[in-house]
Amino acid sequence: MADVTTQMIKDLRERTGAGMADCKKALVETAADIEKAIDYLRKKGIASAAKKATRIASEGTIVSYLHGSRIGVMVEVNCETDFVARNPDFVGFAKELTMQVAAMSPQYVSQEEIPAAVVEKEKAIRLDLAKQSGKPEAVIPKIVEGQIAKWAKEICLLDQIWVKDPEGKKDIRSLLTELIAKTGENVKVRRFVRYEVGEGLEKRADDFVEEVRKQSGA
Repeated sequence: MADVTTQMIKDLRERTGAGMADCKKALVETAADIEKAIDYLRKKGIASAAKKATRIASEGTIVSYLHGSRIGVMVEVNCETDFVARNPDFVGFAKELTMQVAAMSPQYVSQEEIPAAVVEKEKAIRLDLAKQSGKPEAVIPKIVEGQIAKWAKEICLLDQIWVKDPEGKKDIRSLLTELIAKTGENVKVRRFVRYEVGEGLEKRADDFVEEVRKQSGA
């Protein structure tokens, strides 16, 4: 297999506008052939989504979801035109997000929204736990780094695995990318709010993720 260099990744990113991680994956999947990697990104809709990311998205919709009388969610998703805002695929995506938020209770839309102070506090806690575990001092930073990366994905909506994916692999960001490719417009998940009765109080634990899957037939 051909080696994927940093320069290759940089060149592909400049040509497609896709993220570093997506560029690296594309090059790995295509044996470092940059032209094939470009095709790979286009087929996945990643390249077109990246190019549309700077376009203004001020239209959209706010969708709500109420799970019985226990959990309520509202999500705002933006697009470029009112026409797409009425598109069934766009509205369907927004509805999927409300179910995702209800089931997985994310705290932020993306990792860019996590305050630096929150990240540093989490790092400090995990660093202390890692030191108490008796692990070699040299590997502790890598252990903590891996734990923080995993934690960040779990609390950010776009990085969470879609609860209805039967294979448990597709994340919400992938759904968003597919929607952008399908509608031809920039689409952004702007914000969400989630309320749960008795939140913060001691209560009965439910497997709500499984409940959502059963209701959706997934």
